Amino acid sequence: MARRFFVGGNFKMNPNSVEEKKALVALLNQADIDCSVVIAPPSLYILPLQAIIRPEIQVAAQNCYFKESGAFTGEISPLQLKDAGIPYVILGHSERRTLFHETSTIVAQKTKAALSASIAVILCIGETLEERETGQTTKVCAAQLQPVVDLLAEADWRSIVVAYEPVWAIGTGKVATSAQAQETQAAVRAFLAGAVSPAVAQATRIIYGGSVNKGNCGELALQPDVDGFLVGGASLKPEFVDIINSTRKK
Repeated sequence: MARRFFVGGNFKMNPNSVEEKKALVALLNQADIDCSVVIAPPSLYILPLQAIIRPEIQVAAQNCYFKESGAFTGEISPLQLKDAGIPYVILGHSERRTLFHETSTIVAQKTKAALSASIAVILCIGETLEERETGQTTKVCAAQLQPVVDLLAEADWRSIVVAYEPVWAIGTGKVATSAQAQETQAAVRAFLAGAVSPAVAQATRIIYGGSVNKGNCGELALQPDVDGFLVGGASLKPEFVDIINSTRKK
């Protein structure tokens, strides 16, 4: 079964005006797109951008909590996302894990809560430079996925896109080589085959993130286990369209 190419744009806490975001949306609305595209603006701008983006492009939240409601100042619940018609959420991004101390157990709880509210999840995993250099990449990725595996049913994986994002490549200008990305993502697929099922491993899209740009996306897109990208800084630039269209080079 062919896995449809998937490109996500994580705007993070950028840019700082509605007008700049509208300009990005205008560019995407005019682009020739033939893959799955999801953009994740800051929460303040999710609904305004969803109202003007073309139907083929979906919108994601950058985070959510694992409770449905309550005294959790500053958080957004999966049920609120569902009520607002937001179909995706990014969970487990290394910035959430590192800056906000989210453990893999918390990420798993959030994933379960999102799926229970019919919100699809872009689930981020990845190793630090030290872990890469000491040969722990596969072990780290498996350890980050295992709590999610423990909480979910096999059918839940139909609504998950796994994003492999080496921490050392996020926002640094460094990028994993196509061989490194392929090796790691093949290992992640092998882990899913053993921990969940071969069918889930075959069907799950595993995308790459970490300083993806128009210069390196073409070679990365050729790799058999690279099913797309989660793009950071370049998703705020016109070259995001080139990255989206890298699927045509496969």
